[in-house]
Amino acid sequence: MKKSSSYFVAGLMVGLVVATVAFSLLLRSKNLQATGGGRLVLKLSHVLDQTHPVHTAMEYMAERLAEKSGGTVIMKVFPSGQLGGETDSIEQLQRGAIAMTKTSTSVMEGFIPEMAVFGIPYIFRDSEHYWKVLDGELGKMLLHLGEVKKLRGLCYYDSGSRNFYTVEKPILSPDDLKGMKIRVMKSKTAMDTISALGGSPTPIPWGELYTALQQKMVDGAENNPPSFYTNRHFEVCKYFSFDEHTRIPDILLISQIVWESLTPQQQTWVQEAADESSVFQRKLWKEKTDEAIEETEKEGVKFYYPDKKPFVEKVKAMHQSYDDNEKIAPLLKRIKETE
Repeated sequence: MKKSSSYFVAGLMVGLVVATVAFSLLLRSKNLQATGGGRLVLKLSHVLDQTHPVHTAMEYMAERLAEKSGGTVIMKVFPSGQLGGETDSIEQLQRGAIAMTKTSTSVMEGFIPEMAVFGIPYIFRDSEHYWKVLDGELGKMLLHLGEVKKLRGLCYYDSGSRNFYTVEKPILSPDDLKGMKIRVMKSKTAMDTISALGGSPTPIPWGELYTALQQKMVDGAENNPPSFYTNRHFEVCKYFSFDEHTRIPDILLISQIVWESLTPQQQTWVQEAADESSVFQRKLWKEKTDEAIEETEKEGVKFYYPDKKPFVEKVKAMHQSYDDNEKIAPLLKRIKETE
């Protein structure tokens, strides 16, 4: 009886190993599709419009990857949520169901708590300080922090500063936010920020925001000029206030399952192409931001530059609330000390 039980357990373990290998091969076949000539195809999912500068940067990455690999590794970009929303795409990466996705670091805090540091309002002094942190050791560390969750960061994309845009009146001080429903991402830090400033945070999927603004389910939203422009929110919201409460980068992720299935040479090609696309995107972002402001002004949008001091004062208590947070407090300290 003991021998029979041992054989049964051994057979069960072998079966599990075989099943695991088979599952891994299945995932590989879905994400790294072999085509004629032995090419591999990596699928990348994101929710932005095809005219968005981040999409353009990822298309540039696809071109560079094809060139570097001599056409043996191909990246196919699926925009506008074709393969799912941001959270769903991240979960698909964890299963190995798709190879890559672009998401906001705000959404990532639900998977990697340390990412919440990017969403804390007014932690970056300006754009130069922001990029010193992201390009430095801290930024690189955060890119790889998700590997234990099967999420490997490849690079950051600029998403500028987040600002308020509204339907009926401009936001010139925190007092103007009282009683207003402001759309935010599904992020605790983003919601806490709006609450601290006096507004009512209302999480709504990005693809549903235009209708929500049009039907006045919310009074406004917060984002950057290119997103405001490419998603045509200027047709509903005619007031845009540059309060610059946060600078939250986008992050390009690859499934750790897929990454480990690539050869060292393929990994090098993917990382180099991602790094080059990040540099390309930063230049493009500045151009597209200027263009967005110019074009939406023609459509009747009024831009405001309120004094930031009252906004900064409002979120001081929020900063202090992280003093005892073992994950966030050390990161905040390092960011503030970065010169």
